[in-house]
Amino acid sequence: MNPNVALYITQGLNGLGYGMLLFLVSSGLTLIYGMMGFLNLSHAFFFMLGAYFCATFLEITGSFWISLLLAPLAVALVGMLAERFFLRNLEHNELGYIGQVLPTLGIALIILTSISLFWSRSLWIETPRLLQGVVSIGGLSYPIYRIFIIGLSLVVLIFLAMIIYLTRLGLILRGAVSDSDMVNALGVNIPLIFTLVFGISTWLAGVAGVALTPIFFVNAGFAYQWALETFVVVIVGGLGSLPGAFVVALLFGELHSYGVQFMPKLAPILMFLIMVLVLSFKPTGLFGKRG
Repeated sequence: MNPNVALYITQGLNGLGYGMLLFLVSSGLTLIYGMMGFLNLSHAFFFMLGAYFCATFLEITGSFWISLLLAPLAVALVGMLAERFFLRNLEHNELGYIGQVLPTLGIALIILTSISLFWSRSLWIETPRLLQGVVSIGGLSYPIYRIFIIGLSLVVLIFLAMIIYLTRLGLILRGAVSDSDMVNALGVNIPLIFTLVFGISTWLAGVAGVALTPIFFVNAGFAYQWALETFVVVIVGGLGSLPGAFVVALLFGELHSYGVQFMPKLAPILMFLIMVLVLSFKPTGLFGKRG
């Protein structure tokens, strides 16, 4: 294979993998805004909490797969408790997004401090034996674990699409966002359903945290980078738009991959340049609905 062609294909595959990682992290944030109209600034910190819970369960059980099952559930439990006792009355407050952002920032700082107190170390987990090694794709080697991440992200996409568009829960929640009084009058326990959605959202953050730990070193500042990139993905895609988050995550993944290879000095700001351009012409994002 021509070396230049091989380089472009390799960067494309790397971009696909990174884009799927971005979507995996941003999917929960997209769900919680799309279903509840709630902007959760602490989402990436729940994601980091999932990584540390994974390390703890891995030490106890010795199994990555059991940790992948248990760590997101633990994160979801923390998320539902946070929603029930700290965030429930903020979903429709008079201050709008400001009244949501500041308390969720407080939750983020509580999580960050807790991680520093209980773990106080950088974290990396070895790739599970089943997913180690590489496979040949058109004569090029590609890590099996990256293929696992791509597959996991597609499963998450299908799972969320089914919840939002094909279930009674999704119908109720979309109705509650637009007219909560009417849904309440039908006898639906909206606070309980919102707690469930917050739990699903933070569970997704936990899944992403576990999935990314064999790829990146995780430390107390890890969430800041992912929080920023996640919000850019969600905003450019359109707040609450699942297709938007998916498409923009893939776009930014490829932009990051080719940018690092061909424009290394500009690569760190490329997604922010795209964000400014998109929002200048379409303030609601590429797939966002006009208010």
